[in-house]
Amino acid sequence: MCHNLHTKSGRTVIAYDIDPAPLDRARTANMGVGDSLEDIAKNCGTIFISMPSGVQLQQICDGLMPHMTSGQTIIDTTTAPVALTRDLAAQFEAKGIDYADAPIARTRQAARDGTLAVMVGAQPEVFARVEPLIACYANDVTLCGGVGSGQVVKILNNMIVAETVNVVAEALTIGRRAGIDGALLLGTLAKGSADSFVLRNHGVKSLLPGIFPKRAFSINYMLKDMGYAVDLAEETGVEIKSARTTIEVLEAAADGPLAEAYFPALITAIDPTLKPQTPDGD
Repeated sequence: MCHNLHTKSGRTVIAYDIDPAPLDRARTANMGVGDSLEDIAKNCGTIFISMPSGVQLQQICDGLMPHMTSGQTIIDTTTAPVALTRDLAAQFEAKGIDYADAPIARTRQAARDGTLAVMVGAQPEVFARVEPLIACYANDVTLCGGVGSGQVVKILNNMIVAETVNVVAEALTIGRRAGIDGALLLGTLAKGSADSFVLRNHGVKSLLPGIFPKRAFSINYMLKDMGYAVDLAEETGVEIKSARTTIEVLEAAADGPLAEAYFPALITAIDPTLKPQTPDGD
């Protein structure tokens, strides 16, 4: 995403991370590299944030806020709790700083290709200003409503994906034990009404070969997002039984060496005989 902003936005891009490896890649790509959050806050008019969870998002915002001034803009691509997002936005907006939540969907390859899907929560005038920047790394950008709306849509997206991966994993395990070849099963299902993006991607590319790389979207990450879904359901007065069942499967799979593996590894809680592969990724 950062590289696509650098090559397509026409802006000067300055990267900052506590991990030196991505900063080395930024230097190789001739991007600027910041020394601290204060450095970023004082030198960037628009600041993109991408964190693992709301915990780190809060820490980053606490580090940025004292050094930012009216007229700057925050674009947060983290998947984070709706209530936290709205609270942070209110704090920044009190200082005259615009805030947009813009969580992302689709794959790592889509990030490289600049073809992510982004759901945005922002005021219309803020969206009009930031949408051309987001379009540097996304080809589907949707204004979902005011601040926090992007998080609502993204959390529900991940809830649907997790539950669908769970049911595809169950079907694959049942089919195999009933004597059906897994590739034939998923290939045939993809020709019928059971077809879905999840079946063709998470199913065929990960569940079927049993490959669950690390440094991808892990079981722990999905558990975090499913927790946000449960919180949102409770806030809106909805009982989500299927989501809670999927959380139980994720938790069972995470209770071992696969917590940091790609989350379709939840199939190991359904089929304990599976011998998963967990390459390090890139």
